Amino acid sequence: MDEYKNLIHEAFGNSSEDSDDDDRRQKLQVRKEAQLVFGENPKWEQISEIKGLSLCRDFLTSDQQSTLLASILREGWFNDAAHNQAMRFGDLPAWAKELSTCVLELIRYSDYDPESMDTNTCQIDKQECIFPSELLHRVPLFNQLIVNSYQPGEGICAHVDLMRFEDGIALVSLESSCVMHFSRVENGVATNGKPIEAKIKIPVYLTPGSLLLISGEARYQWKHEINRKPGFQKWDGLEIDQKRRTSITLRKLCSSD
Repeated sequence: MDEYKNLIHEAFGNSSEDSDDDDRRQKLQVRKEAQLVFGENPKWEQISEIKGLSLCRDFLTSDQQSTLLASILREGWFNDAAHNQAMRFGDLPAWAKELSTCVLELIRYSDYDPESMDTNTCQIDKQECIFPSELLHRVPLFNQLIVNSYQPGEGICAHVDLMRFEDGIALVSLESSCVMHFSRVENGVATNGKPIEAKIKIPVYLTPGSLLLISGEARYQWKHEINRKPGFQKWDGLEIDQKRRTSITLRKLCSSD
């Protein structure tokens, strides 16, 4: 992921120039560099029924996915077939820190300025913010990591992430596509004003290399699950060809203060 490192160096490297004009030119140059890495305009999808759920399908290229998977395999977490999950807290592996920085930079260089948004009424062309701006200032952005390696048919039960973690979760999908379903914790009203029953499930199609951001209402008022049994993994009427799937979840532990 050298190109990401180059981007980060361009964005945060030492500079002795103080003038507003120079700073503005530097930001424009960094923006151009970001477009080379993330594509001209990273395409985000907001799930209309769920406030706080944003999806970027082209977060990682095929080569970047391969590099990331190789880094995970070198950890040796899944050498034993009986192990399919690894957790790390605090000081994360270098590749996970780099991935966190890439998530942050993608949000910052997308087609909106989080600094100028009112997080209470944030809308972009009547769509929600990608990520609440106050979360982007926390240091570190993430300090807890879960990597799961799922074989065909293996998934996760419906759940809301533990309250020991702060708002704002990033999930990166690798290898195999899947459908993640969201359901209300209890009956309520969706962001489009229509009532939502808890038993109604909203499907989200996750492709390899995609990034899903979960915050606010999506984080606390919606459960998410991946049922990979036959019949549940369909998109556009077609059954998904299930293969091994690797997922990376990044979160921030709540302060003990």
